[in-house]
Amino acid sequence: MKARRYSPFHAIVRLLLWTLTGVSLTAYSLPRHEPVPGGVAVLEIPTAVTAARFETLPVLLTRADDKHYAIVGLALTTEPGIYRLELEPTQSLTFEVKAKDYPVQRLTIPDDRKVNPYAQDLDRIQQERTLMDRAFLNFSDQPAVTDFAVPTSGTRSSSFGSRRILNNQPRNPHSGMDIAAPTGTAIIAPAAGKVTAVGDYFFNGNTVIIDHGQGLITMYCHLSTTSVKLGDQVNRGTGIGKVGQTGRVTGPHLHWSVSLNNARVDPDLFISERRQPVSE
Repeated sequence: MKARRYSPFHAIVRLLLWTLTGVSLTAYSLPRHEPVPGGVAVLEIPTAVTAARFETLPVLLTRADDKHYAIVGLALTTEPGIYRLELEPTQSLTFEVKAKDYPVQRLTIPDDRKVNPYAQDLDRIQQERTLMDRAFLNFSDQPAVTDFAVPTSGTRSSSFGSRRILNNQPRNPHSGMDIAAPTGTAIIAPAAGKVTAVGDYFFNGNTVIIDHGQGLITMYCHLSTTSVKLGDQVNRGTGIGKVGQTGRVTGPHLHWSVSLNNARVDPDLFISERRQPVSE
């Protein structure tokens, strides 16, 4: 699937928005700079830059303390090394991605079908993957706030990036943060955005995806119930559902993913500790 093209027209519109509505475009705080696989590179850029791309995809631009920044998501598959960020109109800068080792996590899933799907499950799984890919690849021009409230009360795990062994079978690394909480615990939107997907998915269970603008997307999985619908505009603190144990789980919890320029990155890098969960 092709990513949306970021045209000169969009660059001009965003530059005008920066000029006319600078207050709304100023981030409360920047995510933590951690240029590793699964991390985020926070790079100061010249004020004249109107757009940026990393490996062909458009990159989130923001301002903080009267400085301009590009916020680059780095996929877990990113190899350590030197990378180039392309800037518009005619500049570029390089930055280094450093290595990071993640632990191995072994889990036993009681429903083995959620580890080894049946043949009749495969079409459903592919359709759901297509829907999620489309949501993660979207890039809208709306300003994005880059610090988040914690979406639910509970115990936050440090399992992001863990190499997972499910029922003694290697699987993809864990691409989100798990927050353990009792079934029915309220889940809120950590920042303003638009709901771009709601559904009951094979692996994820009841799921909500929110687009926060400029390629910053969040996903919430395993919910017991959802309380938003496709196209809803939400604010920070808006209730979007409740914790559950639907889909592939070992117990009730929220799986929270953060995607930036289509790279799943550590949600902890975006959490502003002064912003606590808000009950419905």
